[in-house]
Amino acid sequence: MTTTTPASDQAADQTADVLGFDDIMGRIRAFAPRIQERVREIEDQRRLPADLVEGLRECGVFRAAMPAEWGGPELSSVEQIQLIEELGKADGSVAWCAMIGMDSGIYAGFLAPHVAREVYPRLDMITAGMVLPVGQAHAVDGGFRLDGYWRFGSGCTHADWLVGGCAPYHDGQPVLGPEGTPIWLLALMPPSAVTIEDTWHTTGLAGTGSNDYSVRGLFVPAERVFSFYRPFRDAPIHRGNGADTITRKMSGVPLGVARAAIDYVYELAEGRVDYPDTPWKKSRRIRIAVAECEMRLAAARSAVYSSVEAQWKRLVANEPFTRQERAAAALARYHAFRTARDITQTLYDVVGGDSVYRDKTPLDRHLRDTTTACQHFAGKNQIIELAGQLLLGEEPDIPLI
Repeated sequence: MTTTTPASDQAADQTADVLGFDDIMGRIRAFAPRIQERVREIEDQRRLPADLVEGLRECGVFRAAMPAEWGGPELSSVEQIQLIEELGKADGSVAWCAMIGMDSGIYAGFLAPHVAREVYPRLDMITAGMVLPVGQAHAVDGGFRLDGYWRFGSGCTHADWLVGGCAPYHDGQPVLGPEGTPIWLLALMPPSAVTIEDTWHTTGLAGTGSNDYSVRGLFVPAERVFSFYRPFRDAPIHRGNGADTITRKMSGVPLGVARAAIDYVYELAEGRVDYPDTPWKKSRRIRIAVAECEMRLAAARSAVYSSVEAQWKRLVANEPFTRQERAAAALARYHAFRTARDITQTLYDVVGGDSVYRDKTPLDRHLRDTTTACQHFAGKNQIIELAGQLLLGEEPDIPLI
């Protein structure tokens, strides 16, 4: 087992200028070739190389949700998806880590303002970790003594802060809310105080460094323990359930990877010939395959953006989501994950034997990444049942939908 220290504990803010959506997107597009040159290294290291993390900081990726009053862009959920989707075209692991890391600005809105500024003195800081309440927060003077073991800590190898979902305990007993249900809290912890275990040996998304991490008897001051249901900022991005806010943008990863897979086949089609002498551009097999993949991706992408745009309008108007809107967004997200996997599998089969070589085509990586992504809660079949509960007028027990 090893421990880590904050990736930029002493680093100055490298992008002190005010950046908007177009600025960050332009920097991402300029940076993408550097990412693509390093995809094998990213997988082999099973984490993002430090210089690529710093490059993402310089792009302004991690400040995407930072408050406008701090000089941050405070981008909408739709804009965040677009940034992640663009990174997904370059590499799924990089896009996944960016999607997780830009949650810093979201967490900032659930902390008291002075605490948020102490925790995030710079805009381009990274927060990682699992939010589900599997840890225990035992009340003590001035805060909580935290015991917990969390899995899937994507980005924990380069984070400035780690978050851990937990349930409060008092005198060894769980503290329940007014309705007799468990209370959900989150605690911010410095990576230097957390034990990170080298567990991330996986099929796909290998470069995300999604290791397990744990603490035992760690004191966390009360001001760094917060609830997704009690925001301090009244802004669209902090209205409603904060857990929904951090999952709303996840679809950008599979959408970007699927786009990259299709574009790769277009590149091959420029010069490839089927045995014995049929150019791919004239092949019925290839024409049908790329058209069907474009059709699937367009439908999935449209569902994601239309459902998130509908939610964002509600947030701007400070209105609650309808059950249908919540279900639509969750189903669109699930569909994006599954469709991306189907598209990459289709194109993997279209290309054939060359697809199995890691260094010959990107399709092997794309298929492994989308397969692993579908094992995240957002892409699991359970979403279908939970969405059905909403559509039938019942409230799911799990707060991530």
